[in-house]
Amino acid sequence: MHITPKTPETRVPRLVGLMAVDARETARARGLFLNAPDRPEFHLTVVDYVVRQFPQAGAEVPRDSMVYVWFDFGEGEGGGGVREPRIPRPPTGGMQRELDRPGDTFEVIGG
Repeated sequence: MHITPKTPETRVPRLVGLMAVDARETARARGLFLNAPDRPEFHLTVVDYVVRQFPQAGAEVPRDSMVYVWFDFGEGEGGGGVREPRIPRPPTGGMQRELDRPGDTFEVIGG
């Protein structure tokens, strides 16, 4: 949706999940400017994905307003965690009975 220049306000589009190049184009089409505090050379950023934005999507702002986007989560925020394989891997198959520890005082008999 392209807003005509006569419209004094516009709604902030959802930029989270977009690549930098698409976020810039989407904002420009709405008459907004983008700033990325965590990317000093934001104009060169192409394939990084937006993970948060301010103001939030749907907010009504004056045309030519600045929208801030971030490509990295801050300290203690979200993120995907560790992605490498864990060793040892969990057993395959369905549920299995937990084995008793050797020398357990209350040994299961006839299990």
